Amino acid sequence: MTLPLIIYRSLRQHALSTLITAGSIALACGLLMTVWVVKTQAQAAFISTSTAFDAVLGARGSKLQLVLNGIFHLEASPGNLAASDYELIRKHPAVKTAIPIAVGDNLRGYRIVGTVPQLLTNVEYAPGKSYAVAPGGKVFGEAAREAVVGSFAAERLGLKVGSTFQPFHGLTFDEKALHEEVFTVTGILTPTNTPADKVIWVPIKGVQAMSGHDPKAANDVSAVLIQLRAASAGVMLDLMINKQGNRMTFAYPVGAIMADFFGKISWFDRVLALVAYLVALVAAGSVLASIYNSMSARQRDLAILRALGARRRTIFGAVVAEAACIGALGAAVGFAIYFGLLTLVAEVIRAQTGVVLDVTEGHAVLWICPLAMTALCALGGAVPAVKAYRTPVAETLAPVS
Repeated sequence: MTLPLIIYRSLRQHALSTLITAGSIALACGLLMTVWVVKTQAQAAFISTSTAFDAVLGARGSKLQLVLNGIFHLEASPGNLAASDYELIRKHPAVKTAIPIAVGDNLRGYRIVGTVPQLLTNVEYAPGKSYAVAPGGKVFGEAAREAVVGSFAAERLGLKVGSTFQPFHGLTFDEKALHEEVFTVTGILTPTNTPADKVIWVPIKGVQAMSGHDPKAANDVSAVLIQLRAASAGVMLDLMINKQGNRMTFAYPVGAIMADFFGKISWFDRVLALVAYLVALVAAGSVLASIYNSMSARQRDLAILRALGARRRTIFGAVVAEAACIGALGAAVGFAIYFGLLTLVAEVIRAQTGVVLDVTEGHAVLWICPLAMTALCALGGAVPAVKAYRTPVAETLAPVS
């Protein structure tokens, strides 16, 4: 019991420096765990969300912009497709499903997307998972001024079955750009944890024929979401539309486009991780400095322990263990910082994209990081431990004349 008592009394005696040092360790540990978990979960969530469709067809432009606009409801549409282009791709023998969408309006910042009822009734947004309307509601009619609202948008806007609303023109909310048409909510989607949760779905004809829109483009669509009958068909359509044509863009395969997108922004994750590593090194250094600077005040106590029979290795182990305890304390508090940061980041990602991160999901970094921080702090404690190990008993205890 002597060694734990020595460590406890030392930590209590230097409580302020211990808490400050543990706080820096907690920050480093929490930041590291948050960076890794957000990176891993966000990438997996975005890529899995894109598996509902194999490709997106749209106006000539960026493939990434098409995918972000058509599937994740971010960015603006690069342009419109004529109704004839939609019919051509819909009837192509290689295409299993072609879902048109039309965008360009919002309801207080939440995007309104025109589409066909088949998107909500016949398409799986993930393997084995289909869209469903909460009890008491139904999918909108194909030619009616009706709407099905995503669960997140309904919660934030206070909409329920029977509610009515008037859309606003544009993707950014402007209270002066109010449309005259009135839509009635016929259903609320059950939560999917996908971008569909933050969208207001209406019949595509309701968007195309809305007042203030160009009558010449009344039958145009913003993009077409495509499911293929075979993977080889994607290569063929890519060659036909992208390589040989110059009017449209065939964004295929969607999963690879999103993976490439995350690869391009991976530098941001590395910067955050580097900051966390630097904080961790500074924290370990502060453990070293804190204990080392207190060695002069502790020399007499250490000499007394030696005189009472404590071995050098016991003194060395006590100092290293004290540093490890500070690291373990900081790592434990780091979990609170981790959960706080992850909850905040998850809420921001959900509000902006509709994608939900699971704050309770496990990850190897959640045990690797605390152990690594504790080991790093113990290593930082080795330097003052060597100094304690070398404390001369006779000289230290000799009376000063």
